[in-house]
Amino acid sequence: MKWKRGSLTSLLAWTLLVAPAAAQQEAPQQPEGAPAAPVEYPDTWYAQALAHSEIGINVTHFWSKGSLLRAETVVIGRRVITIVNGDTYYAYDGLGRTGVAVARAPAAIEQDAERKRPFGNELAAVVQQGAESVGFENLGGREVEIFRVTDERGRRQVWVTLGEERLPLRIEVFRRQTGQILSTDFLNWMSGIPISDDFFKPEPGIDFVHLSFEEYLARQADGKPLGPVPIFYTDLLHSR
Repeated sequence: MKWKRGSLTSLLAWTLLVAPAAAQQEAPQQPEGAPAAPVEYPDTWYAQALAHSEIGINVTHFWSKGSLLRAETVVIGRRVITIVNGDTYYAYDGLGRTGVAVARAPAAIEQDAERKRPFGNELAAVVQQGAESVGFENLGGREVEIFRVTDERGRRQVWVTLGEERLPLRIEVFRRQTGQILSTDFLNWMSGIPISDDFFKPEPGIDFVHLSFEEYLARQADGKPLGPVPIFYTDLLHSR
């Protein structure tokens, strides 16, 4: 889904973004009757995810620009922010202003070039685990294809859109050991949103504990806490 210019907030943000450039250089005249040149946006994405579990619903907002990621969710009243930028994975508490900055594994950085975006790649993950297509159905008014894998750990299913993008709309995980079922619905997929690179940098004033990748692994092995908030997207830290 392309960016909806009817949104007043998005339109205002876009106007503020392009106004300085427009003031410095007059746009070339288009011949009368000629079609307008298409506007080229960066490779940006946005989606909202609703994660359902026995303890309730978590809402996460994802933004990306190329390999850059920003995700925000609220966990027990705390605003957890994740930023992946180059060789560093940041996770911090937006209220307490503390967090952890971990050096990413080289393998994870190499995989950036293989991904169309750093989130919403669940189809590739389950296919790598052996998932196969099990049919089609209508989900929220859209025809989707279902992929499923079942093994000793349980069952994982992904509902994806048809066509080139193959966007996930629903994910369901059944954990055999606990009998727990977790599901996530992706809503409001958008692409082509103008986003500044600065949006993918932590704001000033965050007190970070900096860890090398080896220090991160050592803390994990010892069961020591990494920081004030969890590491949610481990595939972006040490690859799949």
